[in-house]
Amino acid sequence: MSDTTAGVVTYRDIERARERLEPGVVKRTPVDRSTSLGSLVDADVHLKMEHLQWTGSFKTRGAYNKITQDTERGVQEFIAASAGNHAQGVALAATECGADSTIVMPENAPQTKIDATRDYGASVELVGEDFQETMAYAQSLVEGTDAEFVHAYDDPDIVAGQGTLGVDMYEDCPEMDTVIVPIGGGGLISGIATAIKHHDPSIRVVGVQAEGAETVHESLDKGAPVTLEETDTIADGIATGGISELTLRTIEEHVDEVVTVSDGEIGQAILLLLERAKQVVEGAGAASVAALLSDDLDVAGETVMPLLCGGNLDMTMLQTVLVHALTDRRQTLRLRVRIDDRPGEMARLSGLIAERGANIHDVRHVRAVDSLAVGEAHLVFRVETNGAEHAAAIIDTIEGAGYAVDDVTKNS
Repeated sequence: MSDTTAGVVTYRDIERARERLEPGVVKRTPVDRSTSLGSLVDADVHLKMEHLQWTGSFKTRGAYNKITQDTERGVQEFIAASAGNHAQGVALAATECGADSTIVMPENAPQTKIDATRDYGASVELVGEDFQETMAYAQSLVEGTDAEFVHAYDDPDIVAGQGTLGVDMYEDCPEMDTVIVPIGGGGLISGIATAIKHHDPSIRVVGVQAEGAETVHESLDKGAPVTLEETDTIADGIATGGISELTLRTIEEHVDEVVTVSDGEIGQAILLLLERAKQVVEGAGAASVAALLSDDLDVAGETVMPLLCGGNLDMTMLQTVLVHALTDRRQTLRLRVRIDDRPGEMARLSGLIAERGANIHDVRHVRAVDSLAVGEAHLVFRVETNGAEHAAAIIDTIEGAGYAVDDVTKNS
């Protein structure tokens, strides 16, 4: 078990956790310098690619650190609650240690994470519409049994295990000025901040939360953990809706700054990482890059390391993110054009759009609208463009040909 001072994890705890980690369970993930991201923020950016960990996230570190110790004491069954990444970490750690695991996941958990958790050897139950409800049910399963509950963040052994990532990050780039770490329940940033501040207290540790799951600022103001009744963010990996006394105390002591990012910013970060870094990263993992690019964080002239903490991106979510991101960039455009409902109009408009070098994805013919006069119709085009300037040129061309055009992209 860990040595703690007033409940706060020490660097010695992290050292011991590091000694327990097996290379076949937890590997050393790479760091990639991103000149493209660096040029956007005038900084030397090094991406810590923990999303390439065996289970697709850092969670195996803490789970394995805890479960190896517990199985040595005779525990043979583990129960956890998770939206997906902690689930996979616990499942893999328990299986590697020869123990059984039951993971309770929210009913809306991504199917890819459910399947992966089962593949790692766990039994999965789907209960609850949010993490808090899932957590309460999972904790109830432990009552009256010999099973051990594996909390996602409110456990010194979990925090110490996550802290091993902080040691890796420091060794990867000891000259860094700032490290950016996503925050859900706070276990990850607590471990990382403890490790980094031990090595170099001058390194700035910045936490980032999603707007729809933000609790740290209010918790710091009140001096006690605040829990949300519900969360709303595409970053399900950090949608815990609360932190703990343990992680709050550590954040107070070691974290320099916490910023908040919107789902739109997270979506743009996912797309940017796909385009520029060629990395597939989930919402929680992309939150650090969203913070890097936000107006709330100034890293100009610094060496900075954003942590890509998870890569378990559901393909349905990827599709949703791409649609929204392309819409925001004006690379997907939906135009409603009023026409006289007669033969040839669709062909003429299609020709005008083609002249501008744009591709028509689909078109809809609408007649049953109160605002239309007899003999009129709407053609609704979904068009692929090169961006905002190209979109404006297409609209100008159609209007120049005498048509009334409404840009209904956002409304759609």
